[in-house]
Amino acid sequence: MKIRGERECTDCGTRWSYYETGSVGCPACGSLRSVGLDERTEHTDLEVEFDLTAVRNDVDEAATTDLAERARDHAREYVRRRGFVRGGTLQLLDDAYLAAIELLHVADVVARARTLDEREELYFLSLLGDADAGKRPPVEEVPTTLRDARGLAYANAVREYRRDVRTWVEDGERELVPLERSTLEMLTEHVKRIRMLDGDVPPRTAETLVEATRDLTTGLCEDDDEAILRAENRLERLEDSLE
Repeated sequence: MKIRGERECTDCGTRWSYYETGSVGCPACGSLRSVGLDERTEHTDLEVEFDLTAVRNDVDEAATTDLAERARDHAREYVRRRGFVRGGTLQLLDDAYLAAIELLHVADVVARARTLDEREELYFLSLLGDADAGKRPPVEEVPTTLRDARGLAYANAVREYRRDVRTWVEDGERELVPLERSTLEMLTEHVKRIRMLDGDVPPRTAETLVEATRDLTTGLCEDDDEAILRAENRLERLEDSLE
């Protein structure tokens, strides 16, 4: 959506940035009456708190499935409200979002599981412990039985991110050059293939998809052809793992 992010309160005259507070209420007096001072710009990234402290506090008392249900709900709300265009500027696909969306998928598996082995439970608890700090377990720690949850989570994250890339491009009335367009299309195809596989790909493959997305962002935002080429090369190397 397009908004005027720089606001001035008509009651007390305080000026603030919606992009920083995420609120239309005046931070000084609480009034909801304000006017925009700048031009409308695209803004999809809503301010939302992601705090799993209350869930973690019950780790010793609650069943793991109950913890998973609560963690899943927190993660779903966070992911639902997040975006990647802030005040007209395209942001990177960040670790906070990736950790949250992975927790969403892993917690869903755990919540529905009849039995869990030790590695699955420890992996879920690792995500629960650090996801709201934007930390993700390394690829070598992903249990085989949960690799599809991670793969599908990252494919869905990149799919949502790609939509905001399109929004950002269209809002800026930017014409993609052939290399940028073909790389974006290749990224889209890989996302479709991973989702068709229900995320059942090696964790390194899912991580490479994220790395390629970040390279593409750098290339688009900084007019860096080398970064676009890095993204293209990463995506080309994924071909064999997605056969």
